[in-house]
Amino acid sequence: MLQQIRDWIKEELDNALPKSAIGKAMAYFLNQYPKFENIFLDGRIALDNNLIENSIRPMAVGRKNYLFCGSHKAAQDAAMLYSFFGSCKMQNINPREWLASTLERIPDHSLQKLAELLPGYQEKITS
Repeated sequence: MLQQIRDWIKEELDNALPKSAIGKAMAYFLNQYPKFENIFLDGRIALDNNLIENSIRPMAVGRKNYLFCGSHKAAQDAAMLYSFFGSCKMQNINPREWLASTLERIPDHSLQKLAELLPGYQEKITS
């Protein structure tokens, strides 16, 4: 059925003005068709990105709040913490425990191995 729609659009595209709304819609469909088709070939692919949009919404709201942090440096620090805590949330890690552990380990930690302090790093190594 999907291929029939694609074939019909290919045939009818010549009858539509390229700059018209329908011409643009048809060209868009044909350009996006391979991605669209993948949704039906692999059931793991979501039709929309609502889960991602909802997961980053707090950071988007936070960005507006950074305007009132008092200084550029304070806004950068707040954004960094939002990112760390967002990573903790995505990986089901308690942010308070992660932060306490990181603050304890950071004084003696190698600068070349700072990635080891990121949320979930230990879980990635053991799994």
